[in-house]
Amino acid sequence: MILRNVAERLRAALADSPVVLLNGARQTGKSTLVQWLAQSDYPARYLTLDDATVLAAARDDPAGFLAGLEKPIILDEVQRAPELFLAIKADVDRHRKPGRYLLTGSANVLLLPQLSESLVGRMELLTLWPFSQGELASSQDRFVDAVFAARTPSEITHLGRAELIRRLLVGGYPEAVARSSPTRRGAWFGSYLTTLIQRDIRDLAHIERLSAIPRLLSLLASRATALLNYSELARSLGLPQSTLKRYMALLEATFLSQPLPAWSANLGKRLVKSPKVMLNDTGLIAHLLGVSAARLESEPQLLGALLENFVAMELVKQITWSRMQPKLYHFRTQAGREVDLILEAPSGELVGLEVKAAATVGAADFKGLRLLRELLGGRFVRGVVLYTGREVVPFGEGLYAWPLGALWQS
Repeated sequence: MILRNVAERLRAALADSPVVLLNGARQTGKSTLVQWLAQSDYPARYLTLDDATVLAAARDDPAGFLAGLEKPIILDEVQRAPELFLAIKADVDRHRKPGRYLLTGSANVLLLPQLSESLVGRMELLTLWPFSQGELASSQDRFVDAVFAARTPSEITHLGRAELIRRLLVGGYPEAVARSSPTRRGAWFGSYLTTLIQRDIRDLAHIERLSAIPRLLSLLASRATALLNYSELARSLGLPQSTLKRYMALLEATFLSQPLPAWSANLGKRLVKSPKVMLNDTGLIAHLLGVSAARLESEPQLLGALLENFVAMELVKQITWSRMQPKLYHFRTQAGREVDLILEAPSGELVGLEVKAAATVGAADFKGLRLLRELLGGRFVRGVVLYTGREVVPFGEGLYAWPLGALWQS
């Protein structure tokens, strides 16, 4: 088993929270992680609501079902029986002990208020994403914390272009990583999407025109890291905007789509407020677009979009186990000056990041970062252009070019 970097935070949460919910998209390894934990230092019985008998019992009499279970207990895919949340609340209020329930779910309860409100103050939420690059290398990737530190790395392991493209195409889903053949990965992604749409999305909401979801996903894949434009998407799909927004909410609730919000502050500037489109995995994007290594080599713009999505999701993953817990944004002015990614610490300090698929960078690649430095003053910690070259290079006060390998180098 590949150890997950969020496991340390999961253990800490179980030590002081009555209920811990580990959520994330299907097939990211949630069940594997909690069962491994149950066999090591969290002795708990494991039950999954994917089992028809267990699901029927939980739905028929939630309170009686819980009363008959010895605690602590692990309940997998708990979103399939939302009736359980009120019963868990009542049980925890009677027996307020840490680590009583470890839940997993393939739907984001923060986007399902009727569920999350039941356990306010009683439940800690953690998210498990597909493998990070550090996890695949059996290391603790802590770029998110390190980039705020004063130290600049002197040497970073170089990642060749062919290896970078391979990582983009494989992505981080455990089943996809385990398959060396592009054909077999494609078969898995196809089955995965069919099952998820027919099961989780249908369970979450009774929606019309379910066949539009795959087309929407393909459109989102083709617009990865572009600004989200509901009007244009609705026209392309031939759907009312109200229906489109319901679909987008479902994709976000099942962790397939991860919108990147715009950063703004009272800086006296007109800023674009639209989020960027992101999907949770570049292997999934490549499957939806039918992309091969040869095509990425020949289409720099497509490679750049996938690489930016890749970097953004690596940061999202690392934030789940980061000590600093910054927020992730993008920055763009109405005049078109932009910074691909911004990390904002709870203290208000910011780091700006640009992502380049090129092996060389120049002064022009720092235009957006220079503007951000001017606007922020002392809040600006540093600006980094992540590129496919080999050297760590300074480009003025607080500005650097770093090889992409910095993302997962311990």
